[in-house]
Amino acid sequence: MRYSIITINYNNKEGLRHTIESVISQTSQDYEYIIIDGGSTDGSVDVIKEFADHVNYWVSEKDKGVYNAMNKGIAQAKGEYLVFMNSGDRFHSPDVLDLMADHHEYIICGKVLKGDSTIPSGHHKPTISLVDLMRGSLPHQAMFIKREIMARHPYDENYKILSDWKFCIHALVYDNCTFRNSDVIVADYDTSGISTNSNGLLAKERKFILQEMFPPRVIKDYQRLAPVDDELLDLSVLLTQTVGARRLAKRFIKLLLRLTHKK
Repeated sequence: MRYSIITINYNNKEGLRHTIESVISQTSQDYEYIIIDGGSTDGSVDVIKEFADHVNYWVSEKDKGVYNAMNKGIAQAKGEYLVFMNSGDRFHSPDVLDLMADHHEYIICGKVLKGDSTIPSGHHKPTISLVDLMRGSLPHQAMFIKREIMARHPYDENYKILSDWKFCIHALVYDNCTFRNSDVIVADYDTSGISTNSNGLLAKERKFILQEMFPPRVIKDYQRLAPVDDELLDLSVLLTQTVGARRLAKRFIKLLLRLTHKK
């Protein structure tokens, strides 16, 4: 079995219905479907029962939060790749699973459409670096993750928003897992979720995770690079690839930082 599709839900009956319909409409049938409900009281369980013939495993019980629910789904999964499509999120088209079938890296990341936007969001470089990860996170709705690496690094349930970001740092930096960027639009992303409406919690969790995973000297570099425009940063990195240009690159970066701080 290639895919384990995991949906978590709590009191989002209509969003859950939309998600389920997008899953069962996939042209590929090489998947199992797992739904973890947090003890909903709004009729969500009735929706699950309505589609029970298409669901391989489901449970409705109280949990300790989003990542606890996602870890419950991981524990039940048997597929080669895990796909998290939480209630309210939808596969962008019925052929998404077929379009992703030829990739074999540990982590494959496609694109998402947020809300009413028609411009795909996500990672737009062929590979991914530490700087990329420290400046932003990958959309979990568009990620296909090998189950074995998720079993090694389950989501840290101490965080409410950014445990998936912490997982990416573990897998892609510390474990050096293979990665592929895909232009396939995987999901239509529901922007009403907790990560979109975090009321400052996102910045706090990012700070705590950085402090947990990196020494102060690395965090200092991150703070220096964070304001620098992506294209200018890429150019500075390109300059450092030749020994004779390193001194020029250092001056170039210092100049950029001065200009940035003056804005």
